[in-house]
Amino acid sequence: MAFYQTTLTLPAYARGVHIITPHIQKALNELLPQGAKAGMVNLFLQHTSASLTLNENADPDVRLDTEDWLNQIAPADQPQYRHTLEGSDDLPAHFKSMMLGVSLNIPLINGQLGLGTWQGVYLCEHRNHASGRRLVITVNF
Repeated sequence: MAFYQTTLTLPAYARGVHIITPHIQKALNELLPQGAKAGMVNLFLQHTSASLTLNENADPDVRLDTEDWLNQIAPADQPQYRHTLEGSDDLPAHFKSMMLGVSLNIPLINGQLGLGTWQGVYLCEHRNHASGRRLVITVNF
């Protein structure tokens, strides 16, 4: 079994839900040797105030509705929050990251992410002002 790994620095995104599938596939194309067909891709986001998820990538309303739903569950500016030194959006960002998670496993099929027809990988940016996020991509086959 062979392992390949790279760290992808994603661009800084505004708060919201962003499709990052093309960034990941480009990194895979550069990382994997020619002929790599089947295996498992692990994506691990090295942050506690953003998250990864898999969802529909066709209708942009899914991303907007997801952001609205997350903000209803973990709203900013709550007087009962103690962890506020990094801003009123920081603790809700941690809550959202805990709910959605920071890693995904996706099969590698014919050298591509083995996603369903309407699936895309989302970076959920939970902070109002964040820098580029680091995504560790590990593939074994």
